[in-house]
Amino acid sequence: MTTSVFDPRSLRLPDTYELVRLGYVARLQNGLTVDAKRDVTGDVVTRPYLRVANVQAGSLSLESVTEITVPRSMARRSTLRPGDVLMTEGGDLDKLGRGTVWRGELEGCLHQNHIFAIRPDPQRLNGRFLAYLTQSLYGRCYFESTGTRTTNLASTNSSKIQSFPLPLPPLEEQRRIANYLDAETTRMDRMTAARDRQLSIIDAREESILDRFQPAKDVATIPVKYLVERVTSGPRGWGDYLADEGTPFIRIANIPRKGIDLDLSDLARVAAPSGPERERTRTRSGDVLVSITADIGSVAVVAGDAVDGNVSQHVALLRPRKDACDPRWLAYAVKAPRSRQSLAMNSYGGTKVGLGLADVSSLRVPQIPLWQQRSIAAAIDRELRYSREIRMVIGRQLALLAQRRQALITAAVTGQLDVSTARQGAPA
Repeated sequence: MTTSVFDPRSLRLPDTYELVRLGYVARLQNGLTVDAKRDVTGDVVTRPYLRVANVQAGSLSLESVTEITVPRSMARRSTLRPGDVLMTEGGDLDKLGRGTVWRGELEGCLHQNHIFAIRPDPQRLNGRFLAYLTQSLYGRCYFESTGTRTTNLASTNSSKIQSFPLPLPPLEEQRRIANYLDAETTRMDRMTAARDRQLSIIDAREESILDRFQPAKDVATIPVKYLVERVTSGPRGWGDYLADEGTPFIRIANIPRKGIDLDLSDLARVAAPSGPERERTRTRSGDVLVSITADIGSVAVVAGDAVDGNVSQHVALLRPRKDACDPRWLAYAVKAPRSRQSLAMNSYGGTKVGLGLADVSSLRVPQIPLWQQRSIAAAIDRELRYSREIRMVIGRQLALLAQRRQALITAAVTGQLDVSTARQGAPA
């Protein structure tokens, strides 16, 4: 279930519900704008300080909470209380507006001014119910439709939050709904965590496969540059040539973190100018592509619709010598744990991690005959195909769990599900 098929205008609320603007049953507490360089003297206190990174899409991450020192009077006005509902000012469009309950995890905690702290009137509104309401499709529809958008990002403000129309049952019913959803979502979250652990095990298995099929450490090695006839990267500035139709343009987003088959689901195209830059970076079947910024060591082999395209400046193109190197073996050899570790050690830092073409060219891989390369590549393909099938099954299960979770929340908070008669622990 997605917001595209959920129309809140068609929602029929039970007779016990009333539609109330959030501003009538809660108040917004302002956060702090802190200048870290300013010296603070006098009557001061040092407190934990939540930033936007700590409050994301209906969940809290308290591992990297910092502390700040502020005047005691300022801290008194902005200290969080258990039961407050936290919501960020902006973020990804599909995560905008999702609130989470502050349960007093850190004593005396303060929050950044880009985090809204909603303090419900305890006689009218339950904080846990409000948080679930913001996470429901009903809440998402409101915040997505009223948010200010920039590409895939969006933001909201205090006025829009206070104007949020709450479908509000009696307070005791709110508590029952929140208790029910606490139990049900906890159960589904455990199932999700179990699937995530399975994916981690598959990741470890794939790493083991790549390592296991590498020849022993005492086998002679050879730099990649002696196995290829071309090492180059994409031309600069071709982002200006993006078009709806034209030459396939392969970017880092098309190079997968898992496996070596290109992901062409979001293949960009360019109106490529003719000339030496087009020819220098023109892709052929069997070219090996390596990410040289961002996801260092992600590798793919050119095939299908990616043939006769061009690569971006963030991608290295290796053209294997047909008489010396199998493309898929080279891709697996570059992707192997030992190779990735070597590339990571050679990457330069600063604001962006990256590799030079010389780093890729000088990477040493096992020096083995072509027939053995092909045998190893075929064996790895078979092993990873099995892992890929399992990963797809788990991915579908995770998607169904996420849909079930949100559908259950939406039905419960809008009165479409009677939680007093719903059977807890039913199969998800």
